[in-house]
Amino acid sequence: MSTGTEHRTAVPGGLRELYEDPATPVASGPDRSRRQAAILARALGGGRTPRTVLDVGCGDGSAAATAAPLLAPHRVVGVDWSQDALRRAARRMTAVRGELTGLPFADGVADAVLFSEVIEHLVDPDAALDELRRVLRPGGHLLLSTPNLAAWYNRGLLLAGVQPVFSEVSLRGVHGRPGSQVVGHLRLYTARALRTLLPAAGFEVVRISGAPYHDVPRPLRPLDRLACRAPSLASILLVHARRAPGAPGGPGGPGRAGGPGRAGGPVSAGGPDGGP
Repeated sequence: MSTGTEHRTAVPGGLRELYEDPATPVASGPDRSRRQAAILARALGGGRTPRTVLDVGCGDGSAAATAAPLLAPHRVVGVDWSQDALRRAARRMTAVRGELTGLPFADGVADAVLFSEVIEHLVDPDAALDELRRVLRPGGHLLLSTPNLAAWYNRGLLLAGVQPVFSEVSLRGVHGRPGSQVVGHLRLYTARALRTLLPAAGFEVVRISGAPYHDVPRPLRPLDRLACRAPSLASILLVHARRAPGAPGGPGGPGRAGGPGRAGGPVSAGGPDGGP
């Protein structure tokens, strides 16, 4: 997914080319999309009043299309930086171009934000979280997903001196880790890190749960699903948070304003979506 938080002029050429490349994965798979949608549907409640959900870093819109049956009657609006992703998303949903330096929405307009497989691509996640807090109403929901640096197999790989899955040392090729595809991950998180990062940015963490990773070799998939019972070991972290009641709506509250990022240029889906 791509929703940059860097200024356009600050986006490195290699990242810009990566996010606009149609071959770069922009979907995290239907299983993860359904899990997130189910969490969000429960959070929004069963009322008939339509709520506004922003899918920030919507990619090609396939995740929103998968989630749509669970999120009816709520209105989902996609946001992405990649022109190629937006062209594809427009076939499935209302989608607009936006960057995490300044999303094209008024303060407090959203009841919920989906932020799936984006934060690991950002140079400045603090500025991105400031902007998400701004567009959320007080008490609004944030559904964030990201690969887990401390996934069960990464712990073993590090002990063996192998670069962890999901991590990248170059935009030009894969070096020292399993996998064959470059997807532009700049940062990786653990459950413990997210439990302190999000409150520092003005959010209350409601729950962190785990999700499996679709590129785990087939013989190991039962173990990967079992690891979801302990989110700190799971492949993917699914975080449900809320904008804290006392948190200011814009930059200047918890966290930092401004700065570059994929927050720094793009808001675009990518990442373990297609896998490393």
